[in-house]
Amino acid sequence: MTTTLLKNASILDVDAGSLSATCDVLIAEGRIAEVGSRARTAERVIDLKGRTLMPGLCDAHVHVIVPMNSFALLTKWSPFYTAIRAMPILRDMLMRGFTTVRDAGGADFGLARAVEEDLIPSPRILYSGKALSQSGGHGDMRGPGETAYDDHYYVPSLGRICNGVAEVRAAARDEIRRGAHQVKLMVGGGIASYTDPIHYVQFSREEIRAAVEEAENASTYVMAHAYTNRCIRHAVECGVRSIEHGNFLDDETAALMRECGAYLVPTLSAYTTMWEEGLQVGMPAELHAKIRPVLDAGPRQLEIAARHGVPMVYGTDLIGPLHRHQLLEFRIRGEVLPAAEVIRQATCNAAALFNMQDQIGRVKEGLRADLIALQGNPLEDLDLLQAPENLSLIMKDGRIYREAA
Repeated sequence: MTTTLLKNASILDVDAGSLSATCDVLIAEGRIAEVGSRARTAERVIDLKGRTLMPGLCDAHVHVIVPMNSFALLTKWSPFYTAIRAMPILRDMLMRGFTTVRDAGGADFGLARAVEEDLIPSPRILYSGKALSQSGGHGDMRGPGETAYDDHYYVPSLGRICNGVAEVRAAARDEIRRGAHQVKLMVGGGIASYTDPIHYVQFSREEIRAAVEEAENASTYVMAHAYTNRCIRHAVECGVRSIEHGNFLDDETAALMRECGAYLVPTLSAYTTMWEEGLQVGMPAELHAKIRPVLDAGPRQLEIAARHGVPMVYGTDLIGPLHRHQLLEFRIRGEVLPAAEVIRQATCNAAALFNMQDQIGRVKEGLRADLIALQGNPLEDLDLLQAPENLSLIMKDGRIYREAA
């Protein structure tokens, strides 16, 4: 692999929330080999002219195989067609500066392998395989009048149905066998499914513990879809590490999350965009009606989680045409939290949640060369990260995907 020298970079230290004086960064064999001011030689030299150099962004909650606004319609598609439709979604994520994304249900080892082999431009995919759902849970897309469920694994879908401890344990083991980086559980009701109101609690404690045990045995963890305090507590008390959404979080539950070392992945951009544009892009009216209470509750959770020291990670949960709003989450969070904290959520916090802190999330010697560069200081103006055209450099594993003059 070609060695690359990035000259005159102002490095954003995400931990300290500060910019360095200009220095040089040497990239070799896909990693950051040196950071400093010593003279070096490289096969390729890029002068950043004082631009900010920072870690590639992470989105901890995406659905890369959903190019339309319906998980139910997805089950009618060919897996080949689904994969092809996923390609521009992945390319656009990378061009927004996201070098690692965690798929929260639907992507599999085949798509991740294509990315690893660099067959398509894409962020690195940490996939869950299919999310585990009880019958009538958030991963069950059947309407009340439907009984048939196509359980062939290669039918594209958000999730798979499993009931009882034995089935949950077997399903978790199967997703791990297929290479899942983490196991996804649906432990409460949701917006995109037809038969479960938001407040429904899903899976028994014994079922959740079975999935957590299997994940821990494989040196990984469980992420769980949950909106209400009851659902969040239900999951965290059973060992779930990553709570997705969590809009109705209160002080008592936030304290429990902090005590148990659980992470929170808010996805506020999803509700804003679904409420404003959902009907126009084909969202069924009965699902659209579920959004308003969740949307209204969202911003308060950021303040509560921050006050109790709950580590938060950047996530979006967008589907269909709404993927284009992936960077909106920066603005929404920035209205409540300091810019430096929001940037940490999309970099080093995400790396810690992914168990990849020794690989990504910082501009540091020895880590993967996942880097972006832009004009200006995002610590002073977070809006800079909402405009992909501001990115003059996008690099993943040392390979350059954008180099602007």
